[in-house]
Amino acid sequence: MQENQIVALCSVPNRDTGERIARALVEERLAACVNLLPGLVSTYRWQGKVEQAAECLLIIKTAQSRFDTLRERIKTLHPYDVPEIIAMPISQGDTQYLKWISENTQ
Repeated sequence: MQENQIVALCSVPNRDTGERIARALVEERLAACVNLLPGLVSTYRWQGKVEQAAECLLIIKTAQSRFDTLRERIKTLHPYDVPEIIAMPISQGDTQYLKWISENTQ
């Protein structure tokens, strides 16, 4: 039986930060692949005020079993006090791709 895979999302303040985090996660086998999407605009409440910021989004493909370590690693690399680190299960996908995720996060 194959391991469960997830997609994790993490917003970052800029491309350089995103590239640095993405490379570390893949090099350390915490993620099989990380996509960096520029041009994100986030609107959020922080310290009692509504804020808006230009950001990038990391789309991280990994194994469920790696999430706790991935979350802690992102927290050490991320400049925000409370970074967005959320995950969603992959309910279906190409069998070969899901196997590739598992193989590259071991």
